[in-house]
Amino acid sequence: MRRSTHRAYGLSILALAMAVPLCGASAAHANQDPVPYDAERGVFSFARGLEKALPAVVQVTTLGQSEGPSSGQNEPRPISSGSGAIIDAAEGIVVTNNHVVEGGRKFTVDLTDGRIFDAVLVGVDKATDLAVLRIELEDGTHRLSGIEVVDSDQLRTGDLAFAVGYPLGLDQTLTMGVISGLGRSGMGDRIEDYIQTDAAVNSGNSGGPLLDSRGRLIGINTSILSGGGGGNDGIAFAVPSRILMYVVGQLRTVGEVRRGSTGAILGSLNAERSRDLGIGIVRGAVIENVAPGSSAEAAGLRRGDVVTRIQNRPVSNAGTVAATIGIAEPGSRLEVVYLRDGREGRATVEVESPGDRSVVLGAEVVAARGLSARAGTDGLQVFAVEGGSVAAAAGLEAGDLIRLVDDTPVRGLDDLAEALAGDGQRILSLMRGGEPVEVILP
Repeated sequence: MRRSTHRAYGLSILALAMAVPLCGASAAHANQDPVPYDAERGVFSFARGLEKALPAVVQVTTLGQSEGPSSGQNEPRPISSGSGAIIDAAEGIVVTNNHVVEGGRKFTVDLTDGRIFDAVLVGVDKATDLAVLRIELEDGTHRLSGIEVVDSDQLRTGDLAFAVGYPLGLDQTLTMGVISGLGRSGMGDRIEDYIQTDAAVNSGNSGGPLLDSRGRLIGINTSILSGGGGGNDGIAFAVPSRILMYVVGQLRTVGEVRRGSTGAILGSLNAERSRDLGIGIVRGAVIENVAPGSSAEAAGLRRGDVVTRIQNRPVSNAGTVAATIGIAEPGSRLEVVYLRDGREGRATVEVESPGDRSVVLGAEVVAARGLSARAGTDGLQVFAVEGGSVAAAAGLEAGDLIRLVDDTPVRGLDDLAEALAGDGQRILSLMRGGEPVEVILP
């Protein structure tokens, strides 16, 4: 009750503040005023800007393999559902979350007007939890609505935001909040640079759009933080349109996301690492090693540098840097601000083409297939796992101790680099929390 009372009180204050400029104003003037006031009905409303986007918000149903026969056949059955947004009406392109479509054989898309279509999976990107579907239109008579997409880099904390989707088995639902924060990361093993909002997001909202007050798409809702029970606690995260449109473009053109690199191996700054480095901050990305001959080395970056800004964006941890590099075209140049021995420095790093280096071997670190490891007192220890990499997909975790690769002992960085070089599957024998674990790297 307390939460509901406070929210109602806040909305009342908002309405009173918005009403002040309209006192004594004519209806014609009110219609021209940017304040969302519907003079004809005498109410404050965002409906005019939002209504045009709502027909493009769809429900996505994923059908998987049935566990048993049905009428003598193994028919696909619904295994999950979520929301999605049509961003290209002419081509029937729908964007949603990877976890909504994961494990699916067939997909259906339900529109607000009651129509239902089959859809095919164009591609997925686990690192950003995004997926692209294409509605199968039998002929040119079907008309779809699309959502206008705008640049999420223009957002500011405090902007109004609206989440739309199909939560908790309900029909299409719209909730309102504000942008609570930008550049959020550290919520999981992914490439993260999230928009945080307090607009109510629940199970079923996954894959649905986050809109601005004019009904334009600024992000795709992907996850929540919940104090218990999985319900809404006012902390939700959306993949920003800046990342979304790059990923969608890659999936539509080449069927996968090809991310660039710089040759710098990064770890997230934390309180312990900050004390070791003797600096007074706990947000940033620590350069653990730099590959010889890489663009990071050419830019003058060194082990121990702490990246605090990239492309004029504040860096929360290694995920922020990975997200920025991950959507940069090979050959593009990124401006980096870093700390070294307590002094601020600047560098310009060129993004290298993906796949140029399968294994990066430094003096104290080796990186391959998405894992980064260093030699410790107990052996070779994984200290970072890149979001969306084969190492992440295989279940490798930071803190794992690598004992064997394909039943061959690996005692040093050279051994590990040699064992992981080239193509083909590798079987890693690990120690995790004192227990033996086996991981297969495809």
